[in-house]
Amino acid sequence: MTLKPMSDNVLLKQHEASETTVGGIILATTNKEKPAIYEVVSVGPGNKDVTMTVKSGDKVVVSKFTGTDVTLDKVDYKFVKQDDILAIVE
Repeated sequence: MTLKPMSDNVLLKQHEASETTVGGIILATTNKEKPAIYEVVSVGPGNKDVTMTVKSGDKVVVSKFTGTDVTLDKVDYKFVKQDDILAIVE
């Protein structure tokens, strides 16, 4: 089964957080906060008012409490509108 975004929706997958800090400290899994960086899985076609500027494979930053969470085949995804994307990570 696959998910295909409609209109100006974007399907995101959580980007895995690093298990250690820059200084080499190992983080406990219970204390980790979910990062706001996601990988774009799929992009809708847009609509007459919105031209899609993100593409599959982009890493993006979104607000912490935005979008709709969906689980499919034990994988967590998030649907957001393109307007909810704050930045593309380069």
